[in-house]
Amino acid sequence: MEAQYFENAKEARAYKTRKIIKDILLYLVLTFFAVFTVIPFLWMILYSFKSLGEIQDLTVPATFLPKDWTNNFQIFFKNDYYIPIWRYMFNSILVGAVSTGLSLIVTILAAFAFARLSFRGKEVIFSLMLATMMIPGEMMIITNFTTVSRLGWLDTYTALIVPFISSVFYTFYLRQNFRQIPDELYYAAKVDGISDFRYLLKVMLPIAKPAITTITILSMIGSWNAYIWPRAVTSSKSMYLVTNGIMRMFQSEAGDTLTTNYKMAAMTLVSLPLLIAFIVFKKYIMRGVSRAGIKG
Repeated sequence: MEAQYFENAKEARAYKTRKIIKDILLYLVLTFFAVFTVIPFLWMILYSFKSLGEIQDLTVPATFLPKDWTNNFQIFFKNDYYIPIWRYMFNSILVGAVSTGLSLIVTILAAFAFARLSFRGKEVIFSLMLATMMIPGEMMIITNFTTVSRLGWLDTYTALIVPFISSVFYTFYLRQNFRQIPDELYYAAKVDGISDFRYLLKVMLPIAKPAITTITILSMIGSWNAYIWPRAVTSSKSMYLVTNGIMRMFQSEAGDTLTTNYKMAAMTLVSLPLLIAFIVFKKYIMRGVSRAGIKG
Protein backbone atom coordinates (compact mmCIF):
# COMPACT_ATOMS: atom_id res chain seq x y z
CA MET A 1 0.00 0.00 0.00
CA GLU A 2 2.88 2.38 0.79
CA ALA A 3 4.32 1.88 -2.68
CA GLN A 4 1.58 4.00 -4.20
CA TYR A 5 3.08 7.12 -2.61
CA PHE A 6 6.38 6.57 -4.42
CA GLU A 7 7.32 6.37 -8.07
CA ASN A 8 8.24 2.69 -7.76
CA ALA A 9 8.48 -0.12 -5.24
CA LYS A 10 12.25 0.31 -4.93
CA GLU A 11 11.87 3.80 -3.49
CA ALA A 12 9.23 2.54 -1.07
CA ARG A 13 11.53 -0.21 0.19
CA ALA A 14 14.39 2.26 0.56
CA TYR A 15 12.17 4.61 2.56
CA LYS A 16 11.00 1.78 4.80
CA THR A 17 14.60 0.64 5.34
CA ARG A 18 15.71 4.16 6.31
CA LYS A 19 12.78 4.45 8.70
CA ILE A 20 13.63 1.14 10.38
CA ILE A 21 17.29 2.12 10.76
CA LYS A 22 16.28 5.51 12.17
CA ASP A 23 13.94 3.88 14.71
CA ILE A 24 16.60 1.38 15.74
CA LEU A 25 19.17 4.15 16.32
CA LEU A 26 16.63 6.21 18.25
CA TYR A 27 15.75 3.34 20.56
CA LEU A 28 19.40 2.48 21.06
CA VAL A 29 20.12 6.04 22.20
CA LEU A 30 17.06 6.08 24.46
CA THR A 31 18.02 2.69 25.91
CA PHE A 32 21.54 3.92 26.62
CA PHE A 33 20.32 6.97 28.54
CA ALA A 34 17.68 4.88 30.35
CA VAL A 35 20.32 2.40 31.52
CA PHE A 36 22.64 5.27 32.42
CA THR A 37 19.85 6.72 34.61
CA VAL A 38 18.69 3.47 36.22
CA ILE A 39 22.10 2.01 37.15
CA PRO A 40 22.78 4.41 40.11
CA PHE A 41 19.40 3.56 41.65
CA LEU A 42 19.93 -0.15 41.06
CA TRP A 43 23.43 0.09 42.54
CA MET A 44 22.02 1.82 45.64
CA ILE A 45 19.37 -0.88 46.14
CA LEU A 46 21.81 -3.77 45.64
CA TYR A 47 24.44 -2.13 47.86
CA SER A 48 21.88 -1.94 50.68
CA PHE A 49 21.79 -5.76 50.71
CA LYS A 50 25.55 -6.26 50.92
CA SER A 51 27.21 -7.48 54.10
CA LEU A 52 29.78 -5.47 56.05
CA GLY A 53 32.54 -7.85 55.07
CA GLU A 54 31.76 -7.46 51.39
CA ILE A 55 31.82 -3.66 51.37
CA GLN A 56 35.14 -3.70 53.24
CA ASP A 57 36.58 -6.02 50.62
CA LEU A 58 38.74 -3.92 48.31
CA THR A 59 38.60 -6.40 45.44
CA VAL A 60 38.68 -4.67 42.06
CA PRO A 61 36.40 -4.60 40.22
CA ALA A 62 33.66 -4.46 42.83
CA THR A 63 30.85 -6.97 42.50
CA PHE A 64 27.52 -5.67 41.23
CA LEU A 65 25.30 -8.31 42.85
CA PRO A 66 25.71 -9.04 46.58
CA LYS A 67 27.62 -12.24 47.33
CA ASP A 68 25.81 -12.68 50.64
CA TRP A 69 22.37 -11.06 50.70
CA THR A 70 21.97 -9.31 54.07
CA ASN A 71 18.91 -7.60 55.55
CA ASN A 72 20.45 -4.25 56.51
CA PHE A 73 17.00 -2.70 56.96
CA GLN A 74 16.57 -4.44 60.32
CA ILE A 75 18.63 -1.78 62.09
CA PHE A 76 15.75 0.68 61.67
CA PHE A 77 13.42 -1.63 63.59
CA LYS A 78 15.68 -2.17 66.61
CA ASN A 79 14.65 -0.40 69.82
CA ASP A 80 18.19 -0.50 71.20
CA TYR A 81 19.52 1.39 68.18
CA TYR A 82 16.95 4.08 67.77
CA ILE A 83 17.08 5.97 64.48
CA PRO A 84 13.89 8.05 64.03
CA ILE A 85 13.64 7.47 60.29
CA TRP A 86 9.98 6.52 60.66
CA ARG A 87 9.30 9.84 62.39
CA TYR A 88 10.97 11.66 59.50
CA MET A 89 8.82 9.78 57.00
CA PHE A 90 5.66 10.52 59.00
CA ASN A 91 6.51 14.23 59.06
CA SER A 92 7.09 14.26 55.30
CA ILE A 93 3.80 12.47 54.62
CA LEU A 94 1.87 14.78 56.96
CA VAL A 95 3.40 17.98 55.60
CA GLY A 96 3.06 16.76 52.03
CA ALA A 97 -0.59 15.76 52.40
CA VAL A 98 -1.68 18.97 54.15
CA SER A 99 0.33 21.34 51.95
CA THR A 100 -0.84 19.53 48.81
CA GLY A 101 -4.49 19.69 49.88
CA LEU A 102 -4.33 23.39 50.67
CA SER A 103 -2.31 24.05 47.52
CA LEU A 104 -4.97 22.36 45.40
CA ILE A 105 -7.69 24.55 46.87
CA VAL A 106 -5.73 27.76 46.26
CA THR A 107 -4.53 26.68 42.83
CA ILE A 108 -7.96 25.59 41.58
CA LEU A 109 -9.69 28.77 42.72
CA ALA A 110 -6.93 31.02 41.34
CA ALA A 111 -6.76 29.18 38.02
CA PHE A 112 -10.54 29.36 37.64
CA ALA A 113 -10.54 33.09 38.34
CA PHE A 114 -7.80 33.80 35.79
CA ALA A 115 -9.27 31.45 33.19
CA ARG A 116 -12.99 32.19 33.37
CA LEU A 117 -13.86 35.25 35.44
CA SER A 118 -13.56 38.83 34.28
CA PHE A 119 -12.22 41.48 36.65
CA ARG A 120 -10.16 44.63 36.37
CA GLY A 121 -6.41 44.13 36.14
CA LYS A 122 -6.62 40.38 35.59
CA GLU A 123 -3.97 40.21 32.87
CA VAL A 124 -1.64 42.57 34.70
CA ILE A 125 -1.85 40.57 37.92
CA PHE A 126 -1.32 37.31 36.08
CA SER A 127 1.68 38.72 34.21
CA LEU A 128 3.24 39.87 37.48
CA MET A 129 2.70 36.41 38.93
CA LEU A 130 4.41 34.81 35.94
CA ALA A 131 7.31 37.26 36.32
CA THR A 132 8.00 35.88 39.81
CA MET A 133 8.79 32.50 38.23
CA MET A 134 12.04 34.01 36.94
CA ILE A 135 13.21 34.59 40.53
CA PRO A 136 14.99 31.56 42.07
CA GLY A 137 13.20 30.28 45.15
CA GLU A 138 16.45 30.33 47.14
CA MET A 139 16.48 34.14 46.93
CA MET A 140 13.27 34.31 48.96
CA ILE A 141 14.41 32.01 51.76
CA ILE A 142 15.83 34.82 53.92
CA THR A 143 12.70 36.99 53.73
CA ASN A 144 10.44 34.00 54.28
CA PHE A 145 12.57 32.87 57.22
CA THR A 146 12.39 36.36 58.76
CA THR A 147 8.62 36.41 58.40
CA VAL A 148 8.19 32.93 59.86
CA SER A 149 10.54 33.77 62.73
CA ARG A 150 8.65 36.96 63.64
CA LEU A 151 5.38 35.03 63.63
CA GLY A 152 6.85 32.49 66.05
CA TRP A 153 6.42 29.56 63.67
CA LEU A 154 9.95 28.19 63.77
CA ASP A 155 10.19 24.47 64.43
CA THR A 156 6.47 23.92 63.80
CA TYR A 157 4.41 22.24 61.12
CA THR A 158 2.97 25.63 60.22
CA ALA A 159 6.36 26.85 59.00
CA LEU A 160 6.72 23.73 56.86
CA ILE A 161 3.25 23.96 55.32
CA VAL A 162 2.15 27.59 54.86
CA PRO A 163 4.94 28.76 52.46
CA PHE A 164 3.99 25.99 50.01
CA ILE A 165 0.21 26.32 49.81
CA SER A 166 0.45 28.45 46.66
CA SER A 167 2.33 27.90 43.43
CA VAL A 168 2.48 30.20 40.42
CA PHE A 169 3.53 27.36 38.15
CA TYR A 170 0.62 25.12 39.18
CA THR A 171 -1.79 28.04 38.78
CA PHE A 172 -0.48 28.74 35.28
CA TYR A 173 -0.53 25.04 34.40
CA LEU A 174 -4.13 24.53 35.53
CA ARG A 175 -5.27 27.82 33.98
CA GLN A 176 -4.07 26.60 30.60
CA ASN A 177 -6.11 23.43 31.03
CA PHE A 178 -9.20 25.38 32.08
CA ARG A 179 -8.89 27.65 29.02
CA GLN A 180 -9.11 24.61 26.76
CA ILE A 181 -12.65 23.92 27.98
CA PRO A 182 -15.11 25.35 25.39
CA ASP A 183 -16.76 28.64 26.34
CA GLU A 184 -20.10 27.26 25.17
CA LEU A 185 -20.26 25.00 28.23
CA TYR A 186 -19.91 28.02 30.51
CA TYR A 187 -22.55 30.04 28.67
CA ALA A 188 -24.95 27.09 28.70
CA ALA A 189 -24.43 26.67 32.43
CA LYS A 190 -25.13 30.35 33.06
CA VAL A 191 -28.36 30.09 31.01
CA ASP A 192 -29.42 27.20 33.24
CA GLY A 193 -28.79 29.37 36.30
CA ILE A 194 -25.74 27.47 37.54
CA SER A 195 -23.38 29.51 39.71
CA ASP A 196 -19.69 29.88 38.91
CA PHE A 197 -18.65 27.74 41.88
CA ARG A 198 -21.02 24.92 40.95
CA TYR A 199 -19.86 25.10 37.33
CA LEU A 200 -16.29 24.74 38.58
CA LEU A 201 -17.16 21.67 40.65
CA LYS A 202 -19.47 19.92 38.20
CA VAL A 203 -17.88 20.72 34.85
CA MET A 204 -14.34 22.07 34.98
CA LEU A 205 -12.85 19.84 37.67
CA PRO A 206 -13.96 16.54 36.07
CA ILE A 207 -12.63 17.65 32.68
CA ALA A 208 -9.32 18.82 34.17
CA LYS A 209 -8.92 15.72 36.36
CA PRO A 210 -5.66 14.56 34.65
CA ALA A 211 -4.06 17.96 35.23
CA ILE A 212 -5.23 18.07 38.85
CA THR A 213 -3.88 14.55 39.39
CA THR A 214 -0.54 15.65 37.95
CA ILE A 215 -0.41 18.67 40.26
CA THR A 216 -1.19 16.47 43.25
CA ILE A 217 1.56 14.00 42.43
CA LEU A 218 4.18 16.66 41.66
CA SER A 219 3.30 18.58 44.82
CA MET A 220 3.69 15.48 46.97
CA ILE A 221 7.01 14.65 45.33
CA GLY A 222 8.19 18.22 45.85
CA SER A 223 7.26 18.10 49.54
CA TRP A 224 9.00 14.76 49.96
CA ASN A 225 12.20 16.05 48.32
CA ALA A 226 12.24 19.45 50.07
CA TYR A 227 15.54 20.04 51.83
CA ILE A 228 16.72 23.66 52.12
CA TRP A 229 13.58 25.18 53.67
CA PRO A 230 12.92 22.36 56.21
CA ARG A 231 16.58 22.54 57.25
CA ALA A 232 16.27 26.28 57.84
CA VAL A 233 13.09 26.29 59.94
CA THR A 234 13.48 23.10 62.02
CA SER A 235 15.92 22.38 64.80
CA SER A 236 14.45 19.46 66.78
CA LYS A 237 14.53 15.84 65.62
CA SER A 238 10.79 15.47 66.05
CA MET A 239 10.18 18.07 63.31
CA TYR A 240 12.70 16.91 60.70
CA LEU A 241 11.44 15.91 57.29
CA VAL A 242 12.90 12.82 55.68
CA THR A 243 15.52 14.62 53.55
CA ASN A 244 17.18 16.82 56.18
CA GLY A 245 16.47 14.16 58.82
CA ILE A 246 18.47 11.56 56.93
CA MET A 247 21.31 14.01 56.31
CA ARG A 248 21.50 15.03 59.98
CA MET A 249 21.17 11.41 61.01
CA PHE A 250 24.29 10.57 59.00
CA GLN A 251 26.12 13.49 60.63
CA SER A 252 25.06 12.55 64.17
CA GLU A 253 26.81 10.24 66.63
CA ALA A 254 24.47 7.41 65.70
CA GLY A 255 25.10 8.06 62.03
CA ASP A 256 28.86 7.82 62.52
CA THR A 257 28.45 4.17 63.47
CA LEU A 258 26.48 3.41 60.30
CA THR A 259 28.50 1.77 57.56
CA THR A 260 27.86 2.42 53.88
CA ASN A 261 25.53 -0.54 53.45
CA TYR A 262 23.24 0.76 56.23
CA LYS A 263 23.28 4.24 54.75
CA MET A 264 22.33 2.82 51.38
CA ALA A 265 19.53 0.90 53.07
CA ALA A 266 18.23 4.16 54.56
CA MET A 267 18.38 5.91 51.19
CA THR A 268 16.60 2.98 49.54
CA LEU A 269 13.89 3.08 52.19
CA VAL A 270 13.37 6.78 51.53
CA SER A 271 13.54 6.56 47.72
CA LEU A 272 11.20 3.60 47.22
CA PRO A 273 7.96 5.57 47.87
CA LEU A 274 8.88 8.02 45.09
CA LEU A 275 9.83 5.26 42.67
CA ILE A 276 6.61 3.37 43.38
CA ALA A 277 4.53 6.55 43.07
CA PHE A 278 6.08 7.37 39.72
CA ILE A 279 5.54 3.86 38.37
CA VAL A 280 1.91 3.78 39.54
CA PHE A 281 0.96 7.31 38.47
CA LYS A 282 3.19 7.69 35.41
CA LYS A 283 0.28 7.59 32.97
CA TYR A 284 -1.57 10.32 34.87
CA ILE A 285 1.50 12.56 34.84
CA MET A 286 2.04 12.08 31.11
CA ARG A 287 -1.65 12.54 30.36
CA GLY A 288 -1.82 15.73 32.36
CA VAL A 289 1.30 17.18 30.73
CA SER A 290 0.02 16.33 27.24
CA ARG A 291 -3.22 18.22 27.93
CA ALA A 292 -1.44 21.35 29.09
CA GLY A 293 -1.60 23.59 26.01
CA ILE A 294 -0.52 27.17 25.55
CA LYS A 295 -3.87 28.60 24.59
CA GLY A 296 -4.28 32.24 25.60
